[in-house]
Amino acid sequence: MQNFEFYSPTKIFFGKATENKIADIIKNYGFKKVAIIYGGRTVIKNGLLALVEAKLIESKISFVEYGGITPNPELRFVNEGLKVCKDFEPDLLLALGGGSVIDVTKAISVAYYYDGDPFHFNLGLTNPTQALPIGAILTISAAGSELSNSCVITNPETKIKKGFNKDIVRPLFAIENPELTYTLPAYQTAAGVVDMMMHTMERYFGPSDDNQLSDAWALELCKNVIKSAKIAINQPYNYDARAQLMIASSFAHNGITGFGKSSAFVVHPLEHAVSGYAPEVTHGAGIGVCYLGWARYIYKLDLTKFAKFARVVFNVTVDDDEEASIIGINQMEEFYKSIGMPTTLNEFGLTENDLPELVALASGNGTRAIGLYPQSLSAKDIEAIYRLCL
Repeated sequence: MQNFEFYSPTKIFFGKATENKIADIIKNYGFKKVAIIYGGRTVIKNGLLALVEAKLIESKISFVEYGGITPNPELRFVNEGLKVCKDFEPDLLLALGGGSVIDVTKAISVAYYYDGDPFHFNLGLTNPTQALPIGAILTISAAGSELSNSCVITNPETKIKKGFNKDIVRPLFAIENPELTYTLPAYQTAAGVVDMMMHTMERYFGPSDDNQLSDAWALELCKNVIKSAKIAINQPYNYDARAQLMIASSFAHNGITGFGKSSAFVVHPLEHAVSGYAPEVTHGAGIGVCYLGWARYIYKLDLTKFAKFARVVFNVTVDDDEEASIIGINQMEEFYKSIGMPTTLNEFGLTENDLPELVALASGNGTRAIGLYPQSLSAKDIEAIYRLCL
């Protein structure tokens, strides 16, 4: 096991009706001015926004609101929300929603103390040194942004979708009530399932010791998610299944399934090019398609890892590693189909004609390779993978 540092400071308030504690939580931290940042229909329809407003008013905590954030959030949401926050001068940012809302909140938190373009952080042109504290009330089990140090934003002018990773943007606390996910459309629930699995799979598919504890946790998390997903899709009001998915989404992306090893995300950059190019593509749906293409292109370079994944997650019993690996990849495809997820780029309306621009976005016009293990991917490799995704 490699040397490592692990930091996961977010306090979780998990369970039924925990959102009712929001004012007490804020007061206990000593905050007095809150910027509420949210998406739209979900938190209005389920009454969460109204509840938070009432609790803050009752406790005499002043607040301002900024809403309307959409999936695959664009840079304009950061700039608009930043202006609202600078006018109000909050001491806490409170995100109501999922990864898109939380990521915009993270971007605002660091941009608040920066005079330049907030996208500079995502491009790696500068590093954040100060951030406003963040809290979150989760409404979807998916991105894991509520515990992660990651922040992904899209610049629609360049079609670049890119993230930065800094511990400074990890939320201070997260309220997680699985009941708030009951009314999500099945497609969103399923896309969230694929997203959380890929967060931990990206960490698993990296070099590790034979007896790597973080690998064992990664595999068991995937098994648990598959089991819970099938229940939640068919029984959307099943609390236990929703609870399993919600906590899995958080711990799939806080680093615990990757400690003691090195891992460089490779499937995520492939998908970021897809949804940067075609923003209507839901990230979780797109990343499942990209995984299938990547796995089929690369699996022979680490048969041991792919075979172990197949045997543990899908109970594949064949002895031959190559055969087990292929079965495991095909089983993943069948699982995606079983929960209503796409398995090809064609299902998004993308064709061979779109490949040159996708490859250019993923490779920085051929100037960079992505990923490290089992091999880094050049523009030629990336094109071959996208072709397998068609």
